[in-house]
Amino acid sequence: MSDQKPPRDVLDERGTLLLLLSYHRRSLLQKLDGISDEQAEWSPVASGTSLRWLVEHLTHAERLWILHRYAGRDLDVVGLTPVSSVDGAREAYRATWDEIDDVVRSAPDLEGLTTKDAGGSPVSLRWVLAHLLEETARHAGHADILRELIDGSTGR
Repeated sequence: MSDQKPPRDVLDERGTLLLLLSYHRRSLLQKLDGISDEQAEWSPVASGTSLRWLVEHLTHAERLWILHRYAGRDLDVVGLTPVSSVDGAREAYRATWDEIDDVVRSAPDLEGLTTKDAGGSPVSLRWVLAHLLEETARHAGHADILRELIDGSTGR
């Protein structure tokens, strides 16, 4: 797997945040290329973190923060259909991207606040996007390590 540097397009703030989020999303999913369901569920740590868990976690995090907390949709609508394979997890994550990105692009600006309780005071869409970007980048790094432990593959 070759190492791909992040894009350096000159965009406005919203475009830049979405571009970098997309880059880290794709980097994470590349870690699933060519591995079995068993490998995707393997965890070398007590927390149970696996490649599949990381993808499912980020799918849920994006839906929770953007669709529920920011857009105000009910949690039962935001919820996920359980998946039974690494391919199912990959497809659920990809499908989430379009829905999330549509909400972000249609927002009047990045100043709008979350409408559902996030365990504290409301935060702006800007904050939510920055949080999802750092969360995705962090977990993509975890995926790098897990994949290298699985079969020695490195790069993004």
